[in-house]
Amino acid sequence: MATTDIKEPPVPRDGESQLARDPSRMPPWIPRLILLIVASAFAAYAAFNLFRRLRDIIIWLIAALFLSFALEPAVNWIVKKWGWRRGAATGLVLFGLALLLLVVVASMVPLVVNQVQQLVNDVPMWLNQASVYTERWFGVELTGQRILEQVTNADQAVGRIASNLASVGAFMLSLLFQVLTIGLFTFYFVADGPRLRRAVCSVLPPRRQREVLDAWEIAVDKTGGFLYSRLLLAAMSAGFSFIALTLLGVPFPLPLALWMGLVSQFIPVVGTYIAAAVPLLVALLEDPWSALFFLIYVLVYQQIENYLLSPRITAQTMQLHPAIAFFAALAGGAISGVLGAFMALPAAAVIQATVSSYVRRHEVVETELTRQEKPVVRPEPEPKRRRSWFAKLRRERTSEGS
Repeated sequence: MATTDIKEPPVPRDGESQLARDPSRMPPWIPRLILLIVASAFAAYAAFNLFRRLRDIIIWLIAALFLSFALEPAVNWIVKKWGWRRGAATGLVLFGLALLLLVVVASMVPLVVNQVQQLVNDVPMWLNQASVYTERWFGVELTGQRILEQVTNADQAVGRIASNLASVGAFMLSLLFQVLTIGLFTFYFVADGPRLRRAVCSVLPPRRQREVLDAWEIAVDKTGGFLYSRLLLAAMSAGFSFIALTLLGVPFPLPLALWMGLVSQFIPVVGTYIAAAVPLLVALLEDPWSALFFLIYVLVYQQIENYLLSPRITAQTMQLHPAIAFFAALAGGAISGVLGAFMALPAAAVIQATVSSYVRRHEVVETELTRQEKPVVRPEPEPKRRRSWFAKLRRERTSEGS
């Protein structure tokens, strides 16, 4: 019988891996990779949950940091000019800011109460006037008496009003707590600013320290310039609006002027129109002609501010394209409401200035897509020579003598 040769498995040489000896076995690095992936997933999930729970506190810290950027130039000026300590100077600036906010809020309360009361008194009259047209066109009667008849259960209405008042009170307490917390963080960020920067720089190499300090200086300059330039423009807008409202006889001119100044300057692009809506409504309820004249004043002042006042005041401060400013305000409002919208503009300016400091720009290729229209410069007409009456008479005599 023929015999078949049985091949013996090759004997592994010294230094060969276990995988070469037994290809069916799992490589030793795969369990470590799986363990690393699982640990990373758990760490990411834990970090996400921690951030979600601490989201409000993180936003408050960021708001306090940006507010400290805005207040630090004023504190530094007080320290250098009067020789105060940083803690006392910071307390004075924060007290002045809090006093300004209290004056604005306190002046707006009587306006809101009076206008709401007047609106409630005038609604039945407006409904009766509108009911003539709604009944003629749609067969619907809109009278104050008919609407009051729809309210069948007064106890439930009172309960809803009480619950709404309780929710408003809880919201005001929460808002007060947020303001106090942000103010406390801001105080420490400004009063201990040099110590905080030294602590941050102490863990960085010298090159990184210079970059961090340069970025910090840009943030202080841009944020402070934005705040003070906008406050100056708001003061001018409020002053001129107060004069216009007083001359037109519109009630509550001071709170309306403060509202007009602050809202028009701290909300980009559409701030002027939002700010003018409230004074226009109050003036319209008082006298339609006053509302018309105030609308003309708003349009004229807006052009003066855009082309004369704002370019001069904000020439050395934050320069943002209107579309970028509007997008930044919308994004900040979507993230954190009014507080986020307020922080979005200086944050966008700081990011833009920081990026422009490190980005290298190149010459742009000229094509149809990148070509900008140059303004057409028309040559000035040559001035006509004005000949005097004496020269004309002399020329006529000369021609007669010849």
